[in-house]
Amino acid sequence: MQEAWRRLRRRLRTGPLHSLRFVGSAPERLAVIPPTLHQGDPFVAEAIYAGSFHLAGRLVEAGRGSIFQAPSPSDEFSAELHSFFWLRHHAAAGDALAIRNARALVSDWLRHCSGRLGGPAFEPEVAARRLIAWLNHGDLLLGTADYEFYRRFLRSLSAQTRYLRSIAQEAPAGMPRLMVRMAIALAGVCLPMPSGRAKASVQHLADELDRQILPDGGHASRNPAALAAILAELLPIRETLVNQGQPVPKGIYSAIDRMLPALRFFRHADGTLALFNGTGACEMQLLAALMRFDETLGEPLSNARHSGYHRLAADGTVVIADTGCPPQVALSRSAHAGTLAFELSSQAARIVVNCGSPQPGQPELRRLSRSTAAHSTVTVEDRSSSRFAGQPQLDRFLGSPLVPGPTEVRVEEIAAEGSERTIGFDAAHDGYEREFGFLHQRRLQLSTDGAMLSGRDHLLATRKPRGREDTKRAAIRFHLHPQVSVETIGDTARLSLRGQLWRFSADRPFTVEDSIFFADNSGSRRTLQLVVEVDPGLTPEVAWAFERMS
Repeated sequence: MQEAWRRLRRRLRTGPLHSLRFVGSAPERLAVIPPTLHQGDPFVAEAIYAGSFHLAGRLVEAGRGSIFQAPSPSDEFSAELHSFFWLRHHAAAGDALAIRNARALVSDWLRHCSGRLGGPAFEPEVAARRLIAWLNHGDLLLGTADYEFYRRFLRSLSAQTRYLRSIAQEAPAGMPRLMVRMAIALAGVCLPMPSGRAKASVQHLADELDRQILPDGGHASRNPAALAAILAELLPIRETLVNQGQPVPKGIYSAIDRMLPALRFFRHADGTLALFNGTGACEMQLLAALMRFDETLGEPLSNARHSGYHRLAADGTVVIADTGCPPQVALSRSAHAGTLAFELSSQAARIVVNCGSPQPGQPELRRLSRSTAAHSTVTVEDRSSSRFAGQPQLDRFLGSPLVPGPTEVRVEEIAAEGSERTIGFDAAHDGYEREFGFLHQRRLQLSTDGAMLSGRDHLLATRKPRGREDTKRAAIRFHLHPQVSVETIGDTARLSLRGQLWRFSADRPFTVEDSIFFADNSGSRRTLQLVVEVDPGLTPEVAWAFERMS
């Protein structure tokens, strides 16, 4: 409801009368061109020049017509198109043809879209990303531009900055609002304006970072990929401020110093991010560029308590587990119902995974990917441990936040006893208690040589069963990475991957079933999962293990 009111207020503020507020004087030039950490692909620029726009999983052939007048196949396509994030491909090409094409497309947008506020082009996050992209590629667009384009472009930059400043507080909570604040701050550095206004823009950004970045460096949405998205824009802002001799608020330094180690916390042995709460396919070049800014020495923390995650690492083996409650409702539009799910990697190979988030433009798969069954954890009666609010037709406006799910997740470190050489933790959540009367307890222990991960899942009944009608079924799922080959041998499974051999065993029968891995750069891929099904009334506890054989 709160987001609906914000959307209504934004619409009122962007009506015909209010749009006059954003008309004003324009600067004569850009004060500075900020750097960008995003890398492009010259071949994509060639396709765009030919009129082929492949964005958000959809392809539109504009031919000789205006892409901004062509029917959009999805809301996600419109958002990507109007964000101009794809200008990085023209910058990567860098030749005269790419430069002319980039300038022509911006000119086309100014002709067809800049005169009317509202619609997908002026959604807060889309407008913010466009402002950042135009500033990042100012040299590409203005280097050899004629005077008319130069003036129209700078006038539009100023108007869009005023627009974002006016709706910043009405932007949806979380990443959209933070992206708006980053765009305004960057404009304050790059566009000549009164120093007081520029300083205020940067300070507003620092204040928003204080609200959204947790003490351990995670983002309030609990999405690991959010850290990469924020740092990709925040680091250039800091660098530009420093290079211009302008003060950097303490809040920006502090947020960066917390986020970089947190990003490292969520990286697996192969450098990819753990697939929790909206994280999908990784942009490895961007992650590598971001980690070059991390000057922290030593291993990441083992317990990101504020973010709600645990990490176990030993001799190249990494386990990352979700040990937190869902984020607050306003920040859970993309959150997953994956409480107590874990992922396992060894050296440069992923073994146990969650299904991850699919590429944009696939709402049915997106809903499926958020369910508990798409995670390596326990499901009861094929229900998710958290519920999803809203209806599909409302998702485009309000998202589908998580509602009543786990209200408490208890976590306790396991102290090694005697000759035991393991690290681990016990955790429990109450997401199934209200409907089914079970607490899910999970123990994970990793040997200090990284050769064995042992686990124990226990569904603890909190009320007496009422007879046969109260019988429930539970499933423990271990989704495997597509590169893992499975061969069942007796009551074990042999897992082959990248020169390694692992063995899975459990004290209950298991089956090998089909699964889907959504988080691949090439799209969804078929994979497998190991499933242990039990009646928790008869078998409340199951022990299992993954052991490296070679």
